[in-house]
Amino acid sequence: MLIGLAIRDVVLIESLDLSIGPGLTALTGETGAGKSIILDALGLATGARADAGLVRRGAAQASAAAIFALPADHAVWASLDDKGLAYERDEDLVLRRVVSADGRSRAFVNDQATSVAVLRELGAMLIEVHGQHETVGLLDARNHRPLLDVFGGCGPELAATGEAWSVWRAADERARVLREQTGRAAAELEEMTLRLGELDRLDPREGEETRLAEERALLGAAEKALADIASARDSLGDNLSGCLAQAFRALERARERAVQAGASAEGSAATLIARAAEAVDRALVEAVEAQAAVDAAAAAFDFEPDRLEKTEERLFALRAMARKLGVAVEDLPGTRVRLAAQLGAVENAEEALKAADAEAAAARKAYAAAAAALTAARRAAGDRLAKAVEAELPPLKLDKARFRVAVEPLGEDRAGPSGADRVEFEVATNPGAPFGGLGVIASGGELARFALALKAALAARGDVQPLMIFDEVDQGVGGAVADAVGLRLKRLAAGAQVLVVTHSAQVAARAEAHWRVSKAGGEEIRTAVEVLTPAAREEELARMLSGSQVTEAARAAARALMDA
Repeated sequence: MLIGLAIRDVVLIESLDLSIGPGLTALTGETGAGKSIILDALGLATGARADAGLVRRGAAQASAAAIFALPADHAVWASLDDKGLAYERDEDLVLRRVVSADGRSRAFVNDQATSVAVLRELGAMLIEVHGQHETVGLLDARNHRPLLDVFGGCGPELAATGEAWSVWRAADERARVLREQTGRAAAELEEMTLRLGELDRLDPREGEETRLAEERALLGAAEKALADIASARDSLGDNLSGCLAQAFRALERARERAVQAGASAEGSAATLIARAAEAVDRALVEAVEAQAAVDAAAAAFDFEPDRLEKTEERLFALRAMARKLGVAVEDLPGTRVRLAAQLGAVENAEEALKAADAEAAAARKAYAAAAAALTAARRAAGDRLAKAVEAELPPLKLDKARFRVAVEPLGEDRAGPSGADRVEFEVATNPGAPFGGLGVIASGGELARFALALKAALAARGDVQPLMIFDEVDQGVGGAVADAVGLRLKRLAAGAQVLVVTHSAQVAARAEAHWRVSKAGGEEIRTAVEVLTPAAREEELARMLSGSQVTEAARAAARALMDA
């Protein structure tokens, strides 16, 4: 609900703060007093087009702020979430627009800068305007189907159709994907068979590349170490111990001869020879041990001579296959399983595809049945709505007009979760004239009254906007017709908030609140708005009935209207 409107420096309004209540509020005043300025200001706050002409002469900028009190489940909050705008659901929503004298415009939601498009989108969710030059929403045929569904209580059929659509689309997509996969698999059957045969012969194992790489590194290092050991063994030679033994025996003979010659004292030749013989004997022992140790080290590297070659061949074969298939070596076992599954799927593809196609066909049939039920419900609702609207037309001086709801089939390619119907409200303004869209109504007053008739019929199902604005809906009518307009506005306002700009006392008398718009001032003309007391309201209604000269008869008539 709109609870406040703050206007600053808009055309003839310098400063104006309005509090707005529920029900029907009437704006009256002489022609040119500025009633339309208030609507322009509200439009400015809710995203309507704006230019520098709205800025009051001499002011730097114009601004308008519309304050709304909304329930926690209102769709506006979800829209703010989508746009990343902060809010508190227990606080008011403030839409504000500022237009500078050079025509530049800024938009705000709860004092957060945003775009005019966002204001316009939010405004469309909060107000509905029916006036001399526009009937927001009703002229757009895209809105007619949702309005009819609400009026006709088509929610269950609509939900069933949406569910059937989802099931059909999912089944159809599964069949399409399976058909594509089967087609690709069949085309690649020979190639897959060849590759799977190669993988079967290769028989790759999980983690095999890592194990082979480690073994290859170890075998390569072992081969080089064994070569170094062999070189060391060759350096020691096979005759080293023999040479040392021969040297030891020669030294023993030399020592014996020295002893025989009497060289036995310490430091004699015999003693030195004996020491040399002991050293050679020790070297002989060490040489034998060294040769044994080298032989033992060589024996520790016990592997097949061609083991490294076989390991490298296996590793290179795995890597070559991975390159051929465009996968990593560790993915070869999984690729083998996948190819086998694909070949199996090709063998069973015909049956699987038949089953998927049958499922999609059944889902399509179920959708068609649900959509047909929805179409029937819409046509029945359309007949009821047409009767309800036509019952509203004669009291509004539209008795020659006819109304119908056209429910026409769409092609299957245009069907969707909302069904397979094109819905449009159509009118024939004169007997014998063909039916056409609501835009064929030329007169602005007729269009506004027709919108009132349609909204009055739709209101029977509770389909009303939080705020509806009717701008001079009573244009060109009076007496009983104006009274009928007022009664219907009153009925609409029982379940919503309605604002009407009117020149009809019969309409204004039905309002819960009455504002009088007037101009005052000398050189600087200003528009003012006065919330009328019951006494002032009586005087205003009398003025509307009698003109500039208010008579007692007019006052009596005004009292009668207020008491009606």
